[in-house]
Amino acid sequence: MNDNSSSFETLQTSSDKGLYVLRLYIAGNTPQSTRAIENLKQLCESRLQGRYELTIVDLHQMPDAGQDERIICAPTLVKQQPPPVRRLTGDLSNTDRVLRALDITQETI
Repeated sequence: MNDNSSSFETLQTSSDKGLYVLRLYIAGNTPQSTRAIENLKQLCESRLQGRYELTIVDLHQMPDAGQDERIICAPTLVKQQPPPVRRLTGDLSNTDRVLRALDITQETI
């Protein structure tokens, strides 16, 4: 996240293959948060280019923002669309694990 004063950031793209709606909850400008953002953006651009909406929410700046999703640790990625809803914690460095959690297969690419 380049602008630390921003409470959340949204990247939007769309396509006919289905939109992935992702929300990444982070806790400030920590090394783990930075890695999670970089890893997720790289994965989205390489695997979901033109088919994702990513919102990054900093829980330090918006402490109540994670209550509806019951976020208890950060970073936490929530895949809201397509169903089913999935949650994944950590710096998202294990690409295979993230792809499985998001249900991204060769057919969805």
